[in-house]
Order: sequence, then structure tokens, then C-alpha cells
Amino acid sequence: MGKKSVKENKNIYHISREETGMSREKASEAMGFVSPERIEKIESEKSLPHPDEVLAMSQCYKKAQLCNYYCSHDCPIGIEYVPEIHLKDLSQIVLEMLATLNSINDDKNRLIEISADSNITEDEFVDFVNIQDKLNKISRTADSLQLWIKNMIAEGKIDEEKLKEAKS
Repeated sequence: MGKKSVKENKNIYHISREETGMSREKASEAMGFVSPERIEKIESEKSLPHPDEVLAMSQCYKKAQLCNYYCSHDCPIGIEYVPEIHLKDLSQIVLEMLATLNSINDDKNRLIEISADSNITEDEFVDFVNIQDKLNKISRTADSLQLWIKNMIAEGKIDEEKLKEAKS
């Protein structure tokens, strides 16, 4: 097991590696193409990671959320378009989804009224924005569920092949 750093304010990549108990050398060996020196540069924020490095760390450390973190914080395109998704318990995800679906169910007729003429008037605008926010929440909750599934696969709690089989 690697020696734990005493550095404060560790970034997510550093914390994730340490949580596995791996040294930089062991992590490098497991990833195959990311050197210990490169890992140190990423962890000390001297260098931003490349997408393939983040994917390798995500798989090596069994932390699917590293990919979302990279996209929502480090990737110039992702910063603009990818919301940060926080890892949650399945029960919390389901309850959030049901609450949002119930509230949007009440708004569906209003959305039909607003969009029927393909024009959003001033008196419809606030309602439209509120409905859009609820739809975005549903999308983020669905993304949380996907992240939860990826973590369960990484931890060996869900069989990826059985999941693929069930989807087809």
C-alpha cells in the first residue's frame, strides 16, 4: 500500500487514487500508459489530464464519477454543456425522479398551451422557464442513475454483460 500524502486541498484525482490504497507507481502500472510522473503532475494540478487518462483513472480507481468531473470542470466544451453529477444512493435518485415527474405531470397541460402556437409570449415566459428547469432536473436525475449504475459495475455489484443482455 502506498504512503498517504499529507498535502491539504487534494484534487479529486489524488483523493480517488489514495482511496484505492495505490501508490502512483502501482496506479501507473495498472493503467499501463500513464507514468507516475504524469500522475503527480495531474494530482498537483501542474497539468490538466487528457480524456484518455481520466478514463483510465476512472477504470483503475473504480470511480466512474471522474469522467463526469473532468467533463464538467476541465474540458472546455463540457464546462459549457455538461452539468456536474453527484453520486447519490439509489433510493435518493428514485425519490428525486418521482417527485420531479409528479410535479411536471401537473405542468404538461401548461406546456402544451405555451408551445401550441410555437411562440412564447411574455405572460408565458416565467411558466416556460420553470417547466424547463423541471425537465433539466429530470435529465440530471437520469444522469445520476447512469452514474450510479456505472459505479455498481465498477465495484462488481452489477454484471455489465447481464445488463447489456437485459437491455437488448
